Amino acid sequence: MRFQYDFFANQTTLSTASSRPIWIHATYLYNDTAIDIVTANYGTQSASIFYGHGDGSFAKPSTYPTGFDSFPLAVVSGDFNNDNQMDLAIANYGTNTVGILLGNSNGTFSKQSTLSTGPNSHPYSLAVGYLNDDTLLDIAVTNHGDQNVGVLLGNGDGTFRKQMIYSLGAASPYSVGISDLNKDNRMDLITTNNGTNNIIVLLGYGNGSFGNQMVFTTGSYPQSVAVGDFNSDTRLDIVVANYDDNTVSVLLGYGNGSFSNQMAYTTGSSPQSVAIGDFNNDMRLDIVVANRGDNTVSVLLGYGNGFFEKQIPYSAGSKSYSIIVGNLNNDTHLDIVVTNFNDHTVSVLLGYGNGSFAGQMVYLTGAYPSSVIVDDFNKDAYLDIALTNAGDGTVSLLLGYGNGSFSAQTAYSVLFFPYSLAAGDFNNDTQLDIVAANYGDDSISVLLGYDIGALENEISFAPADGSLLRGVVVSDVNNDTLLDVIVANYGTNTIGAFLGHNNSTFENQLKFSMGFNAHPYTIAIGDFNTDGQADISVVDRGTKSIGLLLGNGNGMFRIQDSHGRNYEFPPLFIGAGDFDNDSRSDIVVAYDGTDNINVLVAYESGSLTKHMIYSAGSSPQCVTVADLNKDTLLDIVVANVNGNNISVLLGYGNGSFGSQMTYSTGSSPQSVAVGDFNNDMRLDIVVANRDDNTVSVLLGYGKGSF
Repeated sequence: MRFQYDFFANQTTLSTASSRPIWIHATYLYNDTAIDIVTANYGTQSASIFYGHGDGSFAKPSTYPTGFDSFPLAVVSGDFNNDNQMDLAIANYGTNTVGILLGNSNGTFSKQSTLSTGPNSHPYSLAVGYLNDDTLLDIAVTNHGDQNVGVLLGNGDGTFRKQMIYSLGAASPYSVGISDLNKDNRMDLITTNNGTNNIIVLLGYGNGSFGNQMVFTTGSYPQSVAVGDFNSDTRLDIVVANYDDNTVSVLLGYGNGSFSNQMAYTTGSSPQSVAIGDFNNDMRLDIVVANRGDNTVSVLLGYGNGFFEKQIPYSAGSKSYSIIVGNLNNDTHLDIVVTNFNDHTVSVLLGYGNGSFAGQMVYLTGAYPSSVIVDDFNKDAYLDIALTNAGDGTVSLLLGYGNGSFSAQTAYSVLFFPYSLAAGDFNNDTQLDIVAANYGDDSISVLLGYDIGALENEISFAPADGSLLRGVVVSDVNNDTLLDVIVANYGTNTIGAFLGHNNSTFENQLKFSMGFNAHPYTIAIGDFNTDGQADISVVDRGTKSIGLLLGNGNGMFRIQDSHGRNYEFPPLFIGAGDFDNDSRSDIVVAYDGTDNINVLVAYESGSLTKHMIYSAGSSPQCVTVADLNKDTLLDIVVANVNGNNISVLLGYGNGSFGSQMTYSTGSSPQSVAVGDFNNDMRLDIVVANRDDNTVSVLLGYGKGSF
């Protein structure tokens, strides 16, 4: 018989509106016993704080702006001014700063102050620790653009000394950790690095400075890492799953912060996830790997001296995605659980205690299961399985019977594309709850063991009045950390602004005239005069011109002289980006009736240079900008509707571009976008082909070719 506490209530959703939270941090901010949540919001350039009530519920978010185009990527906490109040530090990728928000005794935070990390440094992640033994908190930051790690030593009053930089060579660091790696009571730094397939250790001297980098090679595209003592010397070692070369790397620790050269062991195809455990009860750690490419699980038994046997493969489902271990049948032997992304199942492999495993038992899940955890969710002393189903927006719970078998799944709806999950007691009732991160709709779902949540109804609005709406973008144009909606009203020759409220409603439309017969068509947002305020650029098809509306920061705009009124052909699509690395947004335009695109570089006053013309394919229809070859310089992609291809123009960083490279698509490509579609950290291109009802995907090699 199953009781009510076997199940979870409907999700409690903490809305972040359209903020696109990219980082989540749990901490105690208010000197109470309730955990609070902080998010870094990439979409609205802000940080949001959800104060916890201690019962699994949270207050509405308090949001603090981090600046126009700041694009915060990470947030951490610490008491930086020794007032017994927690403060926040934020990595502002877009503005090349670390933001500091000092906490007040009433739970609010002061306006952000910023610390420069250098031009084009693009800080990516942060860590907090005592780096110079003065009992004052310091900050370490990875500067992805400058390929270094920065150290900001704290003064104890909320201010920090000028950044000290430690070069990482050709490595572009993603994350940083602080720990005493060589047991000398001094904090050291370790970074993981994109593009160079290595990790780097910098040993601390205890005075805030660090030694030369020590580089430890991994395999190609390391995807997952675990640590353990593989050779019984009481020193931690590292194992890394290398996705591209079908190996795991084992790096044995010397106990002084350095590691041996990697020893590589062959796995199955495309190892995605790695875990460790003693699978044959010989008191030696073993390794288990989920291989995405050939639908297997590899087990490598350890000899206890840092070496491992050749892999033993076991069949799993299609596209093994995430793996975890636990004793599922109470026989003191570790078992394996792996999610199978493509066939919507989870596999259980029971261990015999000698390093071998039974054939898989397969259980149905929701669509495209991704992350998995095991724990006792119903207090019967048997491990259960919980997992996220990315395809249908659910969390599945499979209750264990204690003999290695499980009940059919019970599915709980969350929001769109839940990607990862974790368990904990969020409401202090001694029952495990689940939190899921929903990648697809910028939210967090909390499933409590006893409470019930609800979702708000959709709110919609429209410009009306014969506007013949053509283009729409969203941005915070009045610096209240709330997203606003900007529309191009083709029929009324105006640009409309709907300023957002914090209850998901909007003010009545503000209209800005673009002139008689302007017929505005598409819009791009940028800062064209470096005043830190959002400006609007618009293509006016009727007058064959480009208009600029310079923002005042309060939702109002002043019209700047239009550019290009003598163009023979009407502009069609517009994009904005900093093409010459001067911190000012520039413009790229595709025109109707000509096979060229134009680039206009902005001056500080908000005016534009004479356009530079670049050949594209036949009848360019849509344009987008992105860094396609990982050189931190913006490039251009154009969809050529009559040429059945796209053009790629690589940027030189001075506002000029190389000659186009063309790639075939389907028939009449109408729209183009970029993203990393195969999780190899390289941008890919997707194209909508109007006439043959297809979508084309071009996978990027990371060097500007596809």
